[in-house]
Amino acid sequence: MTSEELRINVEKALEEIRPFLQSDGGDISLLSIEDDSVVKVQLEGACVGCSVNQMTLKSGVEMTIKKYAPQIEQVINIEA
Repeated sequence: MTSEELRINVEKALEEIRPFLQSDGGDISLLSIEDDSVVKVQLEGACVGCSVNQMTLKSGVEMTIKKYAPQIEQVINIEA
């Protein structure tokens, strides 16, 4: 999988997650993919500072991204 294909797959994963975040007044943005294995995202809106966002990030976001792009090893939320 090329870096471009990887980015497209990660974006597809985020599109799947986005409606759930938006229903709670939040959102998520892809910042970067490093070494084709680490995805950096930024939780936005109501997701910032939410007590469950680390759990959401690990269970929901990371799991969904790995479904689309199995070579991703880690998803990191970068605080604004």
